[in-house]
Amino acid sequence: MARRRAAKKKVLLPDPIYQNHLIEMITNHLMRKGKKPLAYRICYSSMKEVGEITQKDPVSVVEQAIRNVTPLVEVKAKRRGGATYQVPVPVSPERGTALAIRWIIASCRNRSGRTMISKLTNEFLDASKNMGNAIRKKDEVNRMAEANKAFATSRF
Repeated sequence: MARRRAAKKKVLLPDPIYQNHLIEMITNHLMRKGKKPLAYRICYSSMKEVGEITQKDPVSVVEQAIRNVTPLVEVKAKRRGGATYQVPVPVSPERGTALAIRWIIASCRNRSGRTMISKLTNEFLDASKNMGNAIRKKDEVNRMAEANKAFATSRF
């Protein structure tokens, strides 16, 4: 961790089709080895399928999915006198969104299915309905924080 100054926040331009910053963040997390056109194709095809299945605006469905997966607290390991404690810490909105996107994409990659497009579509639909592996991950993190609430005073 740098000790001189805080890192500057990079300005993220909205995506070309929906003009939404969240879709651009999802595309950037989907991208592997700098293949952004492929990431755009996967993301936009998935958004199109979400729109066809739900008959709603796909951006609102994806935003709802991200909102459902975003955690409020997380646990961080703190060492004190040779013992390691799991201390619950509130999550900032930016980090919560980043975690939600990361969990959704990770659960897509672990899901069995034919194409990444169908897996991403199903994960968005499940997360918007409060189901799926990403929601399970959020619940697991919340349970860990709840179980270690006694160490919340150790926050420093």
